[in-house]
Amino acid sequence: MNARSFRFGVELLNAGSRSAWRGKVREAEDLGYDVLQVPDHLGMVAPFPALVAAADVTTGMRLGTYVLNAGVLSPAYLAREAADTYRLTDGRLELGLGAGYVPEEFAAVGLSFGTPGSRLRKLEEIVTGVRERLAAEADAPLPPIMLAGVGDRILTLAARTADIISFPINVGFGEGTPEQALGARVRHVREAAGERFGEIELNLFVAGVGHQVADIDLSVISAATGMPAEQLAELPGVLVGPPQQIAETLLRYREEFGISYISVLEPHMKTFADVIALLR
Repeated sequence: MNARSFRFGVELLNAGSRSAWRGKVREAEDLGYDVLQVPDHLGMVAPFPALVAAADVTTGMRLGTYVLNAGVLSPAYLAREAADTYRLTDGRLELGLGAGYVPEEFAAVGLSFGTPGSRLRKLEEIVTGVRERLAAEADAPLPPIMLAGVGDRILTLAARTADIISFPINVGFGEGTPEQALGARVRHVREAAGERFGEIELNLFVAGVGHQVADIDLSVISAATGMPAEQLAELPGVLVGPPQQIAETLLRYREEFGISYISVLEPHMKTFADVIALLR
């Protein structure tokens, strides 16, 4: 499989003060991260203001959403936000989108959570509508679009429309071993994408990094899945071991699956930086 160069992203969760946010951004860049990402959950950082503020601190990092909840958005308003964020960050925006998975966030804006099918249709509407609106503007401020998910239907949509496809933590849930489950999802993307597969960048979202399982707080994932930490540690999105061992695992993921873009959560930013240094 043709190997892309690695890219590394870090998802920063909370802004705090202006000076605190700027400090976090500088630290992420100094640690070697290529992309600064922000989530889209109530109680966390507001995505677009945070990215614009980050652009004043760093001139080299890409700036992305991981990932916006398409279920509570409209194409017209999102296109406006994306266009000006793209401009104000000198074209460094990466627009990450997902179908939404937290019922309370739909309820907070007075919308029904709906069904997986209805959320997927809304995601497709957002992707299509935003692209059309941005392409129609004079300067065509169209960022790369990332779609995140693991199901057949969302991966088929992503294979047809996305520039980047991200596999979240639950990509390891499925038949066979967790790595076999990941491989099956990559094969689905390859088959659905056809000739454009080589144009798609594959991302793995990493929820935990540590020298041993006991070093990683997996309590939130464990509570959501009912799986013990030892079992969760076998997932591709949980990296356990010394930096050299983790680096070898990621080199193998790139060779076997074509995954070259790795994103980690803020609490693991410093630990994972030791791995980045080995993969440059």
